[in-house]
Amino acid sequence: MAGSVGPRFYSCCNCRNNVALHDDVISKTFQGKHGRAFLFSHAMNLVIGEKENRQLITGLHTVADVSCCDCLEVVGWKYVRAFEVSQKYKEGKFVLEKWKIICE
Repeated sequence: MAGSVGPRFYSCCNCRNNVALHDDVISKTFQGKHGRAFLFSHAMNLVIGEKENRQLITGLHTVADVSCCDCLEVVGWKYVRAFEVSQKYKEGKFVLEKWKIICE
């Protein structure tokens, strides 16, 4: 079909492997380790690392770093557990750092 547009993806900045859909962005106002980051409801083509407790701006969370499955570039983390009730909405979601992904 002429003029049709498919879904927009976010890709790994290193190898251009698709890692998330634009439609799955929940927030673009998150803070990553190195600047702005996006919160996604889902992500794909990632390797999930070991769980660890990490003190973040919003409190203590259990997180796991996530890497591109093709080049193993760490692109963000997955929230596994939030210890504070107000942060429970993050559980199971992904933070991808803006400087590690490209919108295509």
